[in-house]
Amino acid sequence: MFRIGIGFDVHRLAEGRKCIIGGVEIEHSKGLLGHSDADVLTHAICDALLGAAGLGDIGTYFPDTDQKFKNIDSQILLKNVKEEISKLGYEIENIDSIVMAEKPKINSHRAKMKTALSKTLEIEESRIGIKATTTEKLGFTGREEGIAAQAVALITCSPHKTSPTTHISHCE
Repeated sequence: MFRIGIGFDVHRLAEGRKCIIGGVEIEHSKGLLGHSDADVLTHAICDALLGAAGLGDIGTYFPDTDQKFKNIDSQILLKNVKEEISKLGYEIENIDSIVMAEKPKINSHRAKMKTALSKTLEIEESRIGIKATTTEKLGFTGREEGIAAQAVALITCSPHKTSPTTHISHCE
């Protein structure tokens, strides 16, 4: 069985913050503002995976009202998401994503992002697509007020995996 999920995230750019995208710190005059490290790409991937498994969204699992997630590395959140869908018997087939930003430029960081994400998700880099685009100076991303990301995830049911609590696969 194939299941597809979509994720979208936006974070404002702000002074005095690190700019972390796809698990990679990028040198930039501003960083992304959020409760966690505000890794916009990783958050979109989390939502895509959770959606594909029918598990809701990132805010359900990691609410911005919970202090234990304050400034947390989003790769930890992604690892937790991967574990949640794995418990239900799902495996990640592939992820495709796009980052929308005027600056910083993403292309020179893409390989490092794929490496970081594949390590966290325990999948081959070839299963992860990362694209980047500007919005031609239009909207909040065009005015360099923030960065947006969108991701799509394809997961499949592994018939041999079962839930440790129910001993059945939830994806059959």
